[in-house]
Amino acid sequence: MSYREPLSQCAIAISVSDSPDMAGLGLAPEHLRDAMTEIARHLLAMGARLVYGGDLRVNGFTKLLFELVARHRRDADIGDQRPAILNFLAWPVAASIPPEDLRRLVSDLRGLATLHVLDRDGGDIPLDALDAQRPTSFSADDWAVALTAMRRRLTAASHARIVLGGRVQGFKGRMPGIAEEALAALEAGQPLYLMGGFGGCARDVAIMLGALNIPGAPRPGWPEAALFQGFGLPDLQKNGLTADENRTLARTVHVDQAIALILRGLLRLQQPAQADEA
Repeated sequence: MSYREPLSQCAIAISVSDSPDMAGLGLAPEHLRDAMTEIARHLLAMGARLVYGGDLRVNGFTKLLFELVARHRRDADIGDQRPAILNFLAWPVAASIPPEDLRRLVSDLRGLATLHVLDRDGGDIPLDALDAQRPTSFSADDWAVALTAMRRRLTAASHARIVLGGRVQGFKGRMPGIAEEALAALEAGQPLYLMGGFGGCARDVAIMLGALNIPGAPRPGWPEAALFQGFGLPDLQKNGLTADENRTLARTVHVDQAIALILRGLLRLQQPAQADEA
């Protein structure tokens, strides 16, 4: 029997974006970047592949992930040549990137990441086909449809999801991206790890699911928040953590503690599968 890395058969989606609450919590944007970097590094070290829906902004989280993988190669099983990152580009995002830049990116990432360029409905689209149908502008409906389709692809490609930060205003789509990706995981019955200690949309979701109790906290005012009413703390416990462990994860700002809890949950979920293979 050949050795297998503990999470080598797992694809873990990471949902992270800037949080509007960082300054009020005594944190800086660097804390959020450091948290994502450390989480991703530990997952790669245990063999996991990372799934992300990125916009490729300069100094954005997607570029940070690519740089991380270039420095810290995934500890894959022998013979496993799959790239460490699955990155999905929603149609309006991909169509806004100059064709030569997109081709260069695909070439530069070969072996490190698989880049999926999506059409409006979330299907893969060849770059040449994208070039032939680049619109000059996108409506709000274009953005909403394309982002929802992209997030469904993310969920279908993932085994679990980690959520932190997230803006609650000025977003494109039918609801904040962090919320829609968390909701997609819940609807699919996937393990969901909520880090609400960095504020933002992740904290809103943690409050709505009963993982955080903040007296006097206002009800989320962003669209579609009512869709979370059918879910609660028992749904979070599908992530391998107890109710108390999920509450701790939802409130901590200590990255080491969050990583320990996330890995604990993921490894607990792997135990039945490993027992079946024994």
